[in-house]
Amino acid sequence: MKNKFAWIMTPDIKWEEKKELITTGLESRIDHVLDLKDINNIKKLGNIEVISEDENADISIVGINGEGDGTLQLGNDTDLNDSNDLKVAKSYKNKGKKVVAYVEINSKKHEELARVLGKVVDYLILVGKDWTIIPLENIIADLQGVDVKLIAAVNSPEEAKLAIETLEIGTDGIIFKPKSFKQIKEIAKIIEDASTERYELKEATVTDIKPVGSGDRVCIDTTSMLIPGEGMLIGSYSKAMFLVHSESLESEYVASRPFRVNAGPVQAYVMVPGNKTKYLSELETGDEVLAVDKDGNSRTVIVGRSKIEKRPLILIEAEFDEIKIKSLLQNAETIRLVNDKNEAISVSDIQVGDKLKVFIDQGARHFGMSIEENIIEK
Repeated sequence: MKNKFAWIMTPDIKWEEKKELITTGLESRIDHVLDLKDINNIKKLGNIEVISEDENADISIVGINGEGDGTLQLGNDTDLNDSNDLKVAKSYKNKGKKVVAYVEINSKKHEELARVLGKVVDYLILVGKDWTIIPLENIIADLQGVDVKLIAAVNSPEEAKLAIETLEIGTDGIIFKPKSFKQIKEIAKIIEDASTERYELKEATVTDIKPVGSGDRVCIDTTSMLIPGEGMLIGSYSKAMFLVHSESLESEYVASRPFRVNAGPVQAYVMVPGNKTKYLSELETGDEVLAVDKDGNSRTVIVGRSKIEKRPLILIEAEFDEIKIKSLLQNAETIRLVNDKNEAISVSDIQVGDKLKVFIDQGARHFGMSIEENIIEK
């Protein structure tokens, strides 16, 4: 599943009011703002990408005050290869700039303009009065395979949900003029939910468990509070991973660390957004990883610290449908996996015959990406 995103298009209001809306957006992880007037003021608010006609814009825009919004007429006999918006877009691209095109779909010709611009620009904003009748599906289908991100202009959370779910693929993102702080948070939540990946967890039977000596193991400390039932998908094989529980539970030996997953040795894999994996040794502050719960639902969390220390390890082997799964974990009472009863069970209590939650990927992986290839991992 693709990560969806939202942009804000600022309304024509006083700067102080505008500032509050933009700040609320930033707090809701909306960090792209389309604004034609206040680029310098917006930049002072935080790390925000500004879309504007200004030469200092992070993303240059065409179509506003052009053919895209109807300022320049687009007749039925207009040759779109001579489009002014297209020429400006190519000029920006030749200067190495990121470019977004803005097109109001008011006619069949504007639909064609969108397709032409979509093959040149990095982003394409599509504006329509009613997405239930505007041919959004046609444009999505026609530009599949083209390296452009499609953005639907919406007026409400309901329209946002419709746009990102169209054709099951949906647009990559949405843009909206915020009317209230509540609306910003509602749309941000829709985007977050739409970007969530779900993993079908299986129940594998433990076939062996034994200490194997010491190794360098990684603790992933996140910037989020993980809850009971949540952990991370981790394993020695990239296509078969255990659900390793977070340290969100109390223990008679140590206090809970609800931000932490004691993940395993440096060579193990961890699932990250985009159905990709990384080696635990690669993780650094600021990286994104997936927190996955007992039902396979996931959310993105940020690595606050990756801590590597030499610790005694234990090998856990399991099997599901003749697929063997292995993983090494720290040999300590506080390290837990999730069993078939959705309980967090300590590695010190796991026995042969127990059933544990695992994720099995049907594809192999190349540089962390799932591919159709036969790779044998032992």
